[in-house]
Amino acid sequence: MKKILVLNGPNINLLGVREKNIYGRQDYASLVEYIQATAEHLGIQVKCLQSNYEGDIVTAIQEAYGVYDGIVINPAALTHYSVAVLDALKAVNLPAIEVHISNIHQREEFRHKSVTVAGCVGQICGLGFAGYALALQYLAAQD
Repeated sequence: MKKILVLNGPNINLLGVREKNIYGRQDYASLVEYIQATAEHLGIQVKCLQSNYEGDIVTAIQEAYGVYDGIVINPAALTHYSVAVLDALKAVNLPAIEVHISNIHQREEFRHKSVTVAGCVGQICGLGFAGYALALQYLAAQD
């Protein structure tokens, strides 16, 4: 059975509280439930982690090596400046999909650039929670 690590970065724990017009009204627990239900439907295992600290995200990526078959990552604000997250993704060389709940290309100019996507096989943005499901579906289908 495939094992996928789902990583969420800073402030994702505040879903349902922060900027509801952008991120919606569902909370982080709802996101985790959605991801777990999707994984069950796909016949894969997932582990969901969230951290507000860059080092925790880097460590989780490093520890995924040899344990997980892929990574779904929403680096949140780290997307736009974290070379450390990018380097970790490249180092472990696991297939990774970058996911954003909002469409980062329709937001402030600084959000249009992703540093971390260069360590991923693709990026999904603007589809809400469904972006996670699509990322899991893609990773589940890989050999």
